Amino acid sequence: MTSFVVFAYLTVRLGVLVSSEGRSGVKEWAYETRQHFSRKRSAEESEGSEGSTVLINHDMDGDSAAETDSLLCATCSALDLHHIFHDGIPREESIPLGPLIGILARAEQCSFCRLIKTAFRRTWVLDKQEPDVDLTGIDCSLFAMECGCLRDPAPPERERCHRLFILPSDRPQRIYDVMLAAQSGLTLDIQLLEDDASIFERSREIHGRKVGETIDIGLIRKWIELCEGEHQADCESVWWRGEDQALPETVRMVDVDAMSLVTAPPACRYVALSYLWGGLDAEYQTTRANIAQRAAPGGLDISVLPGTISESIHLTRELGERYLWVDALCIIQDSPEDKAVQIGVMDLIYGSAFLTIFAVGGHNAEAPLPGLRSGSRTQQQHVEVIQGLHLSVPLPTLREVLAQSFWGTRGWTYQELMLSRRRLFFTKQQVYFECGQDLWCEDVFAESKRLPRSYHPLRNTGGGNFTYLRAPPSWLKKDYIIGYMTAVSQYTQRTLTNESDAVDAISALTNAIAKGFKLGGGHGVPSKAFRYGMAMVDLNHALLWQPIANTLLTRRPIPEGASWPSWSWAGWRGAVQYNDIAAGRDSPRPMETFIDSWFICDGGRLVGLSVRSIERAIAYPEEEGAITRYSPPRGSPQPEGITPLKDGTLVFHTTSASFRVERAKDTENDKDAQYAMFAIIPVATSRSAPAGRIFLPLSTESPSHLHFIVLSRTNGTSDSYDENVYGSRYSGCFLYVMAVQPVGASGTVERIGVGVVFEKAWLDARPQEKQVFLG
Repeated sequence: MTSFVVFAYLTVRLGVLVSSEGRSGVKEWAYETRQHFSRKRSAEESEGSEGSTVLINHDMDGDSAAETDSLLCATCSALDLHHIFHDGIPREESIPLGPLIGILARAEQCSFCRLIKTAFRRTWVLDKQEPDVDLTGIDCSLFAMECGCLRDPAPPERERCHRLFILPSDRPQRIYDVMLAAQSGLTLDIQLLEDDASIFERSREIHGRKVGETIDIGLIRKWIELCEGEHQADCESVWWRGEDQALPETVRMVDVDAMSLVTAPPACRYVALSYLWGGLDAEYQTTRANIAQRAAPGGLDISVLPGTISESIHLTRELGERYLWVDALCIIQDSPEDKAVQIGVMDLIYGSAFLTIFAVGGHNAEAPLPGLRSGSRTQQQHVEVIQGLHLSVPLPTLREVLAQSFWGTRGWTYQELMLSRRRLFFTKQQVYFECGQDLWCEDVFAESKRLPRSYHPLRNTGGGNFTYLRAPPSWLKKDYIIGYMTAVSQYTQRTLTNESDAVDAISALTNAIAKGFKLGGGHGVPSKAFRYGMAMVDLNHALLWQPIANTLLTRRPIPEGASWPSWSWAGWRGAVQYNDIAAGRDSPRPMETFIDSWFICDGGRLVGLSVRSIERAIAYPEEEGAITRYSPPRGSPQPEGITPLKDGTLVFHTTSASFRVERAKDTENDKDAQYAMFAIIPVATSRSAPAGRIFLPLSTESPSHLHFIVLSRTNGTSDSYDENVYGSRYSGCFLYVMAVQPVGASGTVERIGVGVVFEKAWLDARPQEKQVFLG
């Protein structure tokens, strides 16, 4: 019977029954239509087929009752879930369930409504929504989509399973905004547990799986074996790490058998740990005073180690591994020299680990690994028995868990996530395994070879790989800058205990980028490729970062008391992003370089920078002769005779002009914003129409007139300026400009913001040639 015929039959038959027999008639008919499946299951159980007891968790806090068929409301009683799971329901023929507010109200009495409520509560993050969020007018319907098979060759059609999906008629913008911040998925699905797959003569793959009180170590071993056996080189090698880049002899390991610190054996296989330090005492850390004792067999006393580390040692043993890398133990914490060496090879440490354990379930190093030991986690899986079928709302995806975890807010953990090849996440919900090819977890049975076109409920829900975890095609190798911009945006949304760690905490990732793309003189030298966290070879792109609207940037202090340069995002505390305010794109795209030579003050002297130039790639209009183009000054600053400057100061030639700024009218209603779009308006001519725009902080003390320096050329949209005053757009008609202000009496300026100005307006402002000292 096709899904369409089933649905048509259900619709007609239910309509007759509801009108003539009422609720009891519907329940009687639904009961009769599933007798074949019920008799089949009873026969299997009487023959000794394995059964399981699944508790009904009535809420996400773990309250439970004995297994039973719960009561259903009239709407849900009319559903024949056996037929729906067997034949499916196309999305375009979804079954109406009624208003969402009605479903939420019936959740206390109806078990299926309770499942739907749980799905909405998790996916729409209802617990974090404002109490006055309006859910009226939202209707829900149900369809069942076929899950693709994971096995190759594909099994018969009958072995494929279905998942239930709840389809809301609308999603309020306020709810969507919260979902976006929480990295919540858009689908509201309900899965059938694996033990019931045999009712429909199907394999267990892609069905739900009951999550126990503790994790099955055998399941973790299976995940590792599948990855090593199926994925081979894809998850074994890291393309940005050269074959000769082995761990240096300075790297130490915890020998979990001998319980001592040892020099990492050549080509050793080891596990790494990513966790949160918290505010614990330093007693458990390795220092100059205890390093000799800990190097002796049995010298590492497990009793002084916090829970996360001691349990990671236990897990490493359970997995049959011998070596574990933990920063607090393997780095001498009171030795600046040792720290500098270890931080310098952090990309190799995490990139070379065959597996990284991520302790996501707590706030500090005392937290246990949830699920490793009895009583270390609360079961949060919601399971209901409906019409004899065990149904559950899937637990949050890994992406959701990481986005909403305290671990996901910390700066150091970002590069540890990005650079690890195989990842084992211990969270409060369940344990997840992610590698370069697959993602597995406890509550979904999916440990099989994945087919490219198959539907997989876990696909694209992971923690996110390093932008180019596998080697990019040759035509993409110059576009690493997009990955760099994405990394900076994600990293700066995290926080640090020590602000002076801002560059070090992402240096492993920038080192990997430098080595992989051979930046810094073409030899992959990180110290030449990146300074203050900025990509120097593509400085024309890197300078164009923007603050995020709802976070006020403040200058980042460092121990010496002098701020890092203002032109680097590392010089500011707060979240930044790379978006193109000229054209509304995700990433800024300079089209032409205007600065011939860049210098930086390093150790009290000016050093030339190898900054990649951007060639003019502009399609000119037919009336090109009528357009006056901006010509930047040529030549280089002369190092001789320049007043001593602070390290990190950029020196270059460009032009400067003054403009007036005022807040754009279309942003005046955003009361929570710390930054807003401002119009750039000429002051040197009679024209008072907007000539460009810039993102600036909102403050009553902000100046109404600013000095600007020009950086490069780009495209833009007509809403960036007054087209009636300055003329029509053409290719490359905007200039990237930076607003600056003087610092002290040395002639040095610092960044205020970056915006765009229409080319003709910049020329009308009569810009003056200027040697810039940008600190």
